[in-house]
Amino acid sequence: MFFEGYDDARTQGMIGGGRFSAVYRLEAGDEQTARSMAEDICVEQTVEFPFSLLPPGAVPRELTGRVEAIEKIEKNEKEHGGRYLAVISFADEIASGEFTQFLNVIFGNISIKRGIQLAGIRPDRAIFEFLPGPRFGVSGIREIVGVPDRPLLFSALKPMGLSAADMARLAGQFAEGGIDIVKDDHGLTNQVFAPFEERVSRCVDAVRTANAKSGRRSIYVPNVTAPSGQVLERALRARELGAGGVLVTPGLVGLDTMRALAGPEIDLPVFAHPAFIGSYAVNPQGIAPHVLFGTLMRLAGADVSIFPNYGGRFPLSREECLATARAGREEPGPLRPIFPAPAGGMELANVEEIIRSYGGDLLVLIGGGLFRGGTDIVLNCRRFLSEVERGFSLLQAKTNGRRACPSSCRCP
Repeated sequence: MFFEGYDDARTQGMIGGGRFSAVYRLEAGDEQTARSMAEDICVEQTVEFPFSLLPPGAVPRELTGRVEAIEKIEKNEKEHGGRYLAVISFADEIASGEFTQFLNVIFGNISIKRGIQLAGIRPDRAIFEFLPGPRFGVSGIREIVGVPDRPLLFSALKPMGLSAADMARLAGQFAEGGIDIVKDDHGLTNQVFAPFEERVSRCVDAVRTANAKSGRRSIYVPNVTAPSGQVLERALRARELGAGGVLVTPGLVGLDTMRALAGPEIDLPVFAHPAFIGSYAVNPQGIAPHVLFGTLMRLAGADVSIFPNYGGRFPLSREECLATARAGREEPGPLRPIFPAPAGGMELANVEEIIRSYGGDLLVLIGGGLFRGGTDIVLNCRRFLSEVERGFSLLQAKTNGRRACPSSCRCP
């Protein structure tokens, strides 16, 4: 016997019985094939060992994944050929209180296999103990910028190549015109034409000066995406210089690094950018968009998730985008709701429709589109603010004076 003398009682005594679950969309022609795929996930994502050769007792019974349900779904174009949903649970102890291992369990080796999409995550209480989620969320950011109800205006400093002084001048114009949150474009890091520290210092000062004129509380959010070991350093320096939040690309630095940014040491809202991980969301064998840009970003501590909006430069559907916003506001568990920031080729003409689709708890992100209305950037931003206020008023009127519904609402 391979495992003669194996101490099953010791292993069993360490297993508390709590389990979290993941939902997988399986491309399978029949239920038998789907069940076989699900059982393979149970082993591949845990013990990764021939099931028939495992020692008796706790290991096969508790530590391998467990198929909780398999449900047939109708095949259509939106489901990319997937025919079954499988719910698989895992022992809490396998995640070991680490976000990296939690991610490895729900979508590790199977991310390399065909026909499997991560379609849902169902954490339990033990997972939330080490994943507290967003530090600020919707209400915290609203308090910071002093806007209690309407959608927030959001824009990015671009194009790359401007000097730090020119970036700061643009940031000041944005803030003066009414942009609530001015962020670095995600491609701005520490380039010679606009070095990180100089850019942050100048932009913070410019936004402060604009706020003094306008009476608003706009904030500047620098990009702290950087090589390993420098992300937290830049975030701390940004905070020292007076930044109002930090932008990070978790696809480049890692979701767990973003989780660390969301902790008490930095104590600033975290804005997640989707660059580099988009192939997961547009690939039917990757991660469903609402899970990637909604649930996972929220679990990883993002207060704002930027994601591709329908009708822009990227291929997500309206249904996928609205599901992403709902995932950031509803379940799972006790996590604070986060702001959706649909983006990618948005124009002033889209504002009313965006607000109608997503509701009032929304960051309306327009970048290059703000430059199409003429050379007076302050005036263009004021037009943007006017469009947001008009769109929000229309939404409120539709809801009979009630507070604007979030995207999770099912009102007709």
